[in-house]
Amino acid sequence: MGEFDAIRPFSDAEVPQVLERLSGDKELTGMLAQWRFPRAFRWAPRLTSRLVQFGLQREARGIDCVASLQHRLEPYLDRIIESSTLEVTYSGLENLSKDVPHLFLANHRDIVMDPAFINYALYHTGHPTPRIAIGDNLLQRPFVSDLMRLNKSFIVHRSVTGRREKLAAYQSLSAYINHSIQTGHSVWIAQSEGRAKDGLDETDSAIIKMLCMSRRSEPFEEVIRSLNIVPVAIAYEWDPCDMMKARELEQRERTGTYTKQPGEDDSSIAKGLTGYKGRVHVAFGQPLTDSYPDARAVARETDRSILTSYRLYASNYLAFEKLPDVPDLIMKDWRQELTPDQLAREQERFDQRFAQCPVEYRAWWLAQYANPVISQLRQLAFLEATADHAE
Repeated sequence: MGEFDAIRPFSDAEVPQVLERLSGDKELTGMLAQWRFPRAFRWAPRLTSRLVQFGLQREARGIDCVASLQHRLEPYLDRIIESSTLEVTYSGLENLSKDVPHLFLANHRDIVMDPAFINYALYHTGHPTPRIAIGDNLLQRPFVSDLMRLNKSFIVHRSVTGRREKLAAYQSLSAYINHSIQTGHSVWIAQSEGRAKDGLDETDSAIIKMLCMSRRSEPFEEVIRSLNIVPVAIAYEWDPCDMMKARELEQRERTGTYTKQPGEDDSSIAKGLTGYKGRVHVAFGQPLTDSYPDARAVARETDRSILTSYRLYASNYLAFEKLPDVPDLIMKDWRQELTPDQLAREQERFDQRFAQCPVEYRAWWLAQYANPVISQLRQLAFLEATADHAE
């Protein structure tokens, strides 16, 4: 068994065997049959599942490596993005070299679509797609694990509980990420554990420390520089899972805990994939090549890049203005960027979505969209104050 076999993505040599296993997975074929042919599945579930199995086997022909699999999946991803978004824009791609691996350290909104949008941008501009960090809490079904590991995902063992087990898991994760970068493979990982359900994007310095765990004998500055960290800010005009997140946050505040229902992660993935997102912007920052004294300094610089490049939409500004207590922050007149007709449409769309939210969840729903405004304004104010002090 190889050093990283427990967490790594599947290799090219393993692809045909895994695809064969997936095409025979009854749970997967049944789920796809029910989703793709709901009427036929109700009347003849076994026959419909069998037809889906034949379809999967046909699609798998000629796929003998990860690159050919991603090439086959690309039209499907394009259709998902085109059907669930109004517009997808990118900035900062000129900061990236096609010949150098990067560690994409990103804010996190959606389980699947965050790395999918980054893959989409990189694939269509001729950059290699990254390996993707994904928590083991999302891989409880064997076919889900197979699908994710086929598409360059590697496993982050979040479910381990013992102190020694956690230390060993993080050490292995750190070694694998460094090995990936050193062997020419880019990596995507979220800036903190789990999605920022409240819209507050903040880099956890523990993530930075984990990245360096396997190279403690080397100078911290050199390890960080060798990872070629690129902060990435992803912004959705509308979050398909906003209501689910608001419900969870309200319950946590009210009871102190939240227990996921069976299948809740699957529902989040499905909504994130197919739900309407409006406009989406992905901003790639400058690689972190300066000297940083410690993990907190790297986290602060990552936050500065993400918060200042985050694309704010009318949905964010309208939520900010609807807060019961609006923070005293200097904000530009964003309405000047819109025509009266555009502003009226944005207001109507916002009011419709807000009205659909149950009253008890509305404070948390608003916070998801308003907090990016607050974070960006505070970051800009801090940078301005720091610059004035330096002068």
